[in-house]
Amino acid sequence: MATVEGIGEARGLIRGAASATLATQADGQPFASLVTPAPAPDLSPLLWLSTLSEHTRHLAQEPRCSLLFTGTAEGPNPQTAPRLTVTGLAERVPEAAVAGLKARWLARHPYAALYADFADFGLWRVRIMGALHVGGFARAERIRAAELTPDLAAIEAILEAEASIIEHVNADHADAVAAIAEGLLGAGPGAWRLVSVDVDGCDISEGNRTVRLAFLTQVSDADAVRAALIRAAREGRARIAGTG
Repeated sequence: MATVEGIGEARGLIRGAASATLATQADGQPFASLVTPAPAPDLSPLLWLSTLSEHTRHLAQEPRCSLLFTGTAEGPNPQTAPRLTVTGLAERVPEAAVAGLKARWLARHPYAALYADFADFGLWRVRIMGALHVGGFARAERIRAAELTPDLAAIEAILEAEASIIEHVNADHADAVAAIAEGLLGAGPGAWRLVSVDVDGCDISEGNRTVRLAFLTQVSDADAVRAALIRAAREGRARIAGTG
């Protein structure tokens, strides 16, 4: 069984990734490429892929694939970087679900709006089958899909409340969002807005930049999200004031 710390770090790597390495194969030949994932509420990586890309053609023939998510190394040795290898099955997202999940993907990658409506692009989802988490040099553990996936009831509760949370926070607490982005996350000034919320954290964007706030613990309802945002805003304001 994987450790609580390892599972938390593994989920954080998926939730916070701006890019990842996708491994596919064609006729037994492995092929690696750079992709820009965004997590669905249930943590499944979402990929906005062009049919012109080689890896998309590979997935259409063989859905078994792997994704490598890499964090930041502690020093000059790359082996100290936390990382997560996810194995899974890729599938096209059903048309009925595309609009909502595409919006979530664009919230993480707003710059992609320039090409997101090109006819050759489509939304894919990788269903996680298992993972290998490496927390640093010589620190590895396997994580089962059931261990990695967040609690279903919490996912549904946050998803149901997400739109109202985002509307309320952006309308009435823009100063708190700015404090989190600029003070706590060190993202610099901008017209920051809350753009997505999930059980593990939230995404804040100001156009072409999106930053990630990871909650200290998994949340399961709107009140827990509110408490997490209040705590983060308070810490952000303290750092801006030089007292944090």
